[in-house]
Amino acid sequence: MTGRLRYALVRLARLAALPLHARVRQFWKLCDDPQAVQAELLYRLIARQRNTAFGADHHFAEIRSAADFQRHVPIRNYEALAPYIDRVKLGETTALHADDTVRFFALTSGTTAQRKMIPVTDRYLADYKRSWAMWGVRAYYDHRPRDLALRPIVQMIGNADEFRTPSGIPCGNLSGYTASIQRPIAKRQYCVPISCATLRDPAAKYYLAVRSFIDKPLALFSSANPSTLLTLARTLNTNHSALIRDVHDGTLRGDLDIPRSHGLQFRPNPTTAARLEKLAAQNGRLYPQDIWHPSTILLTVWTGGSMGPYLRQLPAFYGDAPVRDLGLVASEGRFTIPFENGTPSGVLDIASHFYEFIREADRDKLEPTIYLAHELEVGQNYFLLPTTQAGLYRYDISDVVRVTGFLGRTPKVEFLSKGSRFSNLTGEKLSEHHVTQGLEHLAATGDFQVCNYALAPVWDEVQPYYAIVLERTEASDPRWTAWLTVLDRELSLRNIEYEAKRQSGRLGPVQAFIVENGYWATWDEVRLAQTGGSAEQYKRTCLMNAVEFTATLPRIGRIHPTLGLAWQ
Repeated sequence: MTGRLRYALVRLARLAALPLHARVRQFWKLCDDPQAVQAELLYRLIARQRNTAFGADHHFAEIRSAADFQRHVPIRNYEALAPYIDRVKLGETTALHADDTVRFFALTSGTTAQRKMIPVTDRYLADYKRSWAMWGVRAYYDHRPRDLALRPIVQMIGNADEFRTPSGIPCGNLSGYTASIQRPIAKRQYCVPISCATLRDPAAKYYLAVRSFIDKPLALFSSANPSTLLTLARTLNTNHSALIRDVHDGTLRGDLDIPRSHGLQFRPNPTTAARLEKLAAQNGRLYPQDIWHPSTILLTVWTGGSMGPYLRQLPAFYGDAPVRDLGLVASEGRFTIPFENGTPSGVLDIASHFYEFIREADRDKLEPTIYLAHELEVGQNYFLLPTTQAGLYRYDISDVVRVTGFLGRTPKVEFLSKGSRFSNLTGEKLSEHHVTQGLEHLAATGDFQVCNYALAPVWDEVQPYYAIVLERTEASDPRWTAWLTVLDRELSLRNIEYEAKRQSGRLGPVQAFIVENGYWATWDEVRLAQTGGSAEQYKRTCLMNAVEFTATLPRIGRIHPTLGLAWQ
């Protein structure tokens, strides 16, 4: 492509993006009055769905306000909503949807339980696409250079067609489905073939992905979980000799478990192969930052919750490339839109869903106070209860979010953890967020970083305690005894109930249990096999909540903060 042609295309791309920028400005204007926007959205939603089976059962015809809505419709989890979804799966769409076709069932990640099936309708897709478009146009506009839209994108997605319902509706990963229905001109930007998502062998999947982008002038790496970007980088480095040979010859390794039906074709590229070989020889490695300058790419991943251990590893492979959070995105919908780099915080998408909230501390009350979006306070933690236009009403998604600020009068929130990720040996109510933030502090105040771990309760008749489960490599640092004391203190600072139990002796100090290297990878594989979840979406919990976990742990050693290391 000549410089003149590229300049013309850049100008054309910027002109094409003008309507999207206008949409962002319109959304920002809506954020000045979230109360009115949310009230209008709820009114339209209830009016449209009043003749569904769900609407008739919950007296939608009598609902005129949020108070009416709360009176007639109870807060419910997936299990309580499942009978209606089951009817939709059998073809009775009007059980939940009055005037919308169900195109797809999005399967949840399977992180915490068996996978759930979320109906995806035309209206769902319209909201989803609009929200992503606003996120995307700002992410590209804020980054430099601004012609990212003309360069290829690396996006790892899941399988969109794992099975079909009895009525023939496909079920699978939402990212794979939305990728499959993109316009042809958009599909051309994504250099990892969609068929890559169907490969069962992880080694084949990641090798094919890297082979597909190694010789491209990339703009963006995107995956929900940052661990996926780490796997891509390690695959690149470990296999760089074979990859360079494939680039030179226009081939794909023949020993990979990739069916011929995928119809993959590559062109010989000796010039790029020579450049890659020179880079590998100069650096003694081949990382993404060696091929693509960090200032020319953008990394888009989840950055909230328990992602810290993975995020800390990205600069070693990708340099100081900017990172933008994807937002609070789930199979149930897209709930926040981050408009800034380097933060998990995003503004609530008040134009797509109706939101209610319960303070984290009030979760167990029989009648907790319900807050609407315009009633939230900065610094407070809340459980999120979305009502979507695709059939989820006052849905207990079990996500805990923290309010970090406002855009206009609309809250910006960051994801903290799944509410089910609590452990409670003696009334301390320790959360996954307490654990991840304690370890984040350790990483920020020294050179200590831990990547593969989980904290778990240990029952002891004399004094129960918590143990951090580490692989042999992680536990080899001799400073662990001192860090266990610091971690214990950090948990106390973040949880006054934990501090009280420690001071009273009802809980003992944090210890470390050591397992063999590779334990956590195997644990993740087993967990995914049990739940049928998606590897691209999977997030291992950093806090186990059952004493049975450590009771059956195949540990090979133990570290006590005062007694030191002892091998089994």
